[in-house]
Order: sequence, then structure tokens, then C-alpha cells
Amino acid sequence: MLVTLAAPYVDTSAADLSLALDDVERPALHVLDLALPGTVRLRLRLLGASHQVILRAPGTTLTETVACLPGRPPELPGTVHDEANGYRFTATVLRPDGTGLIDRVAALRADLADDPYALVGVFPGDVDAVTALSVRPDPPGGSLGWRTWHAYPQTNELVLTETVVALR
Repeated sequence: MLVTLAAPYVDTSAADLSLALDDVERPALHVLDLALPGTVRLRLRLLGASHQVILRAPGTTLTETVACLPGRPPELPGTVHDEANGYRFTATVLRPDGTGLIDRVAALRADLADDPYALVGVFPGDVDAVTALSVRPDPPGGSLGWRTWHAYPQTNELVLTETVVALR
């Protein structure tokens, strides 16, 4: 689902992001609720400062927030692996050459625009200022995964994250 957001673009660069687990539910600009097999519920939330995913499943509850978070120092880890909770997270920052960012964001918008398991928010003022989330609807081997993209055209950065959660 592709949506144009009616809010100013808040993030300034990848360096301003941080990861918070089990954070409070933040005010959202747009929400997509998904019901997946096995009574799994996911809420994809576009924030004025990036994204939040809320997972509710039998035996598993998780809130993942990647955003500019007031009162929290900016620090987006490259990897988090919490084996006890079955949570794996990776983040990568790309700085594409030439028109690489524009090309990647255009492809992302085209690929996910009609995907019922994706949410793409375009911020006003720049079609390349995008936050996108995409869920794999049929989790393999008792796990659930999603990917996100945060595009910062003013700094020519694209932040990619991937999360996998083992369902109990």
C-alpha cells in the first residue's frame, strides 16, 4: 500500500535513528493492521520519525521502533541477536552513487505499491523521502520476518533493516 503522508519530514539522517524494543506505541501517521496465519497480528506503523512494528502472537509480544526518539541517544545497531526471545535484527546504511538512491526508491515504490503486506509512506516535498515496511506473510519454520527501508534524499542515505522473530 502506497500512501502520501500529510506531515513534515522529521528525520534528518541515518545517524539520528535508534532502535527501541518494547517501546510505547508512538503517534502514527498511517497504520496497516495485518492478520496472518496462526492468529498472528502485526501492526505496521509509519511515524513522523520513521517506523514501528507491533507483533502480537500466541506466546509472543513485541514492539520494535526504529526512529528519532526524544530522550534516547541516536544509535542504530548493525545487529541485535536476542536468542532468549528469538529476536534478530540487522541494519545497513547505504550511500548509493549517482542516481542510485532515486533509482532504488522508485523501484521500491513500484514493487510495494500494491502489496497487501507492505506499507510505503511518501513524505511531502520529495518523492524520494520514503519509509517502507514489508512483511513475509507465510513465515517459514515458525518465524516471522519483515524488512524496512528509510530513504534520506537530503543526505543520500538508504537505511535497510531486517527483523526475524521466532514465534513460540
